[in-house]
Amino acid sequence: MNKNRRKYCHVCGLRVIRKKEDGILRDYCKECHLLFYDNPLPVVSIILVSERRVLLVKRGRKPYRGKWCLPTGFAESGESIADAALRELKEETGVIGRIVQLIDVNSSSNYFYGDLLFLTYEVESVGGIPRPADDAVAVKYFSLEKIPVLAFDSNIKALNHYIKNKKEYWDIVDSFRSAVGDCMDDTMQVLLSDTLVELIEQHSMQIASLWLEDVTTNATTPTYHRFSSVLLFERFERVLSHFRDWLAGSYGGQNIQTYYTHLGRERRLEGFRLSEVVSALNLIKKHIWEFALSRDIWHRTIDIYKMLELERRIALFFDKAVYYTATGYEE
Repeated sequence: MNKNRRKYCHVCGLRVIRKKEDGILRDYCKECHLLFYDNPLPVVSIILVSERRVLLVKRGRKPYRGKWCLPTGFAESGESIADAALRELKEETGVIGRIVQLIDVNSSSNYFYGDLLFLTYEVESVGGIPRPADDAVAVKYFSLEKIPVLAFDSNIKALNHYIKNKKEYWDIVDSFRSAVGDCMDDTMQVLLSDTLVELIEQHSMQIASLWLEDVTTNATTPTYHRFSSVLLFERFERVLSHFRDWLAGSYGGQNIQTYYTHLGRERRLEGFRLSEVVSALNLIKKHIWEFALSRDIWHRTIDIYKMLELERRIALFFDKAVYYTATGYEE
């Protein structure tokens, strides 16, 4: 769509007509034998995100005056598209940027400008202070979850594409931040590896059987060879339930200290050596981890992070359990 069709040839001044070339109807000057080629105008848009908030500008001119959009403008002759993006960002917001990557290319027809070609870049700030300038009357960071209605559909498409591509990375960051933070003993958040924990729960009988076979034959746990398999199974289930409840946030550090200190005293009275008790707990940890590894889920990068996160969570719990068991035993 063209906003205004030409009426006259800019060379000779005569009125132009319409003529087909390669199936496309174009303006044509019979006097100059000149065909006019109309191409989309190149437009650059910038996605600048800080702490999952995107920088938007409020337009001060038509079209869409008063509406929010990404920093957006036309590329000028003699400059590269990337340079145009950085120039528009600085002119409209005062921010000096650096190109990170091309996010989206999209064609659009606008009632005011005609056919447009939007190129949207992800840019990071390297200087400057956000302030409205040029044709922007306001500059503001908006949460990516609360973006206002935007002036250009191409901005919406590019932002959606950006968010979709970043979501997996953000999930990993959030999950790891929770998994390795101090909140593990108190209030747990939803983590990436929760799906693996559910899988472990669903196959607890299988894991228990593998552990029983190991602990009743392993050279490091001789007293367990003569112990009741029924009681051993119950004890495995109890440890697994503690692990599950701790991951869910309903079983805190004080619970671990109280229970496993008592467990250490109890195992000493039953005649188990401390090394055997520690080995038995470590064998539970080993079989939980080996079961998770055997699930054949290594299809995406995020799956690797899930496994690393799960390994971290298993280690945190069993390190505490072993420590307090040894403390109780030694008392």
